[in-house]
Amino acid sequence: MGRNLTTVGFDADDTLWHNERFFRLTQDRFAGLLADHAAPEHLAERLLAAERKNIGHYGYGVKGFVLSMIETAIEVTEDRVPAAVIRELIEAGQDMLAHPIELLPHAQQAVEAVADSHRVILVTKGDLIDQERKLAQSGLGDLFDGVEIVSEKTDAVYRTVFERHGDGADRAMMVGNSMRSDVVPAIQAGGWGVYVPHGLVWEIEHAEPPTHAPKYHELADLGGLADLVQDLG
Repeated sequence: MGRNLTTVGFDADDTLWHNERFFRLTQDRFAGLLADHAAPEHLAERLLAAERKNIGHYGYGVKGFVLSMIETAIEVTEDRVPAAVIRELIEAGQDMLAHPIELLPHAQQAVEAVADSHRVILVTKGDLIDQERKLAQSGLGDLFDGVEIVSEKTDAVYRTVFERHGDGADRAMMVGNSMRSDVVPAIQAGGWGVYVPHGLVWEIEHAEPPTHAPKYHELADLGGLADLVQDLG
């Protein structure tokens, strides 16, 4: 009889390596630059609204974030934002795109352990070039049987990905720090969803945990993943 679980998908940002904290640091820098024009809380609300609106235009990632900061700066200054501020926001984005990758605790060991017995797939969203750079710098690239960089993570996307790289979503698991993108749609597709909280979560990625779903699991960190996979597989 075949195994119940044959394929494990991993999210990338804030599951395998740090990401959100660099956005938070840049947003603090943004607040300092616009301190004479808007209180930090108000500026954060305006920026979040711009990001929500612009996801459909720019997708996820640093480039869309920078464009949303520039748009917000123009709006809160009523078209009077100094060119020097725009330049500094662009430079902040370039710094983010060049930042070295820092793996999260247990990330490499978890992927290596699971890859010994199951297919492992990286399923991430964001800017193609930036995600490829981060994967290359992570040192984890050779461990994955497939890599999917998608514009959005939905149940339909997971069905397609796990059909392409595995035995279908019902025999697949998705591991990640985003309830909205990694866990809920994977379970809706028929697979397992494993939530590994990171601590810093972008507001747009919040969702209610599907605690009553039989295929929902939560781990304190990736150190417990290999045992869970073996138990289910």
